[in-house]
Amino acid sequence: MAKSQETYSKKEKEKKKLKKRQDKEEKRIERKANSNKGKSFEEMLAYVDENGNLSSTPPDPSKRKIINLEDIQLGARKEQVVEPADLIRKGNITFYNEAKGYGFIRDERSQESIFFHVNGVMQQVKEKDKVSFEVERGLKGLNAVKITLLS
Repeated sequence: MAKSQETYSKKEKEKKKLKKRQDKEEKRIERKANSNKGKSFEEMLAYVDENGNLSSTPPDPSKRKIINLEDIQLGARKEQVVEPADLIRKGNITFYNEAKGYGFIRDERSQESIFFHVNGVMQQVKEKDKVSFEVERGLKGLNAVKITLLS
């Protein structure tokens, strides 16, 4: 008698292929049963609630907010026009290094410390002097310029 041409490993490979085909067919049938095809338009809709979350229920009209179109701002924030009188401030020099040419002024109104450079000084100043100055925005924050001594 002749020996069979199918070895054990060939039989195992055929079993694996058959099992894989069956699993694939089962998955296809399950996908077809659970597919969204054939659902009504209403069942496929999603709504956004007042907090921005998706939900399946329509929004409540009583929670509706009225928004003026003029209040919506697109793009960068608009800079408010500052009156020239608001630019001139008064303060005391809290620190001044004459050798390096910079210092800090404590603003009377806001109590914040504002940097100044010797190039922005109009008169000779020293620490604890009362001065008036203008403020401009620099690279790292506010800078005091046009610093004059108050008597």
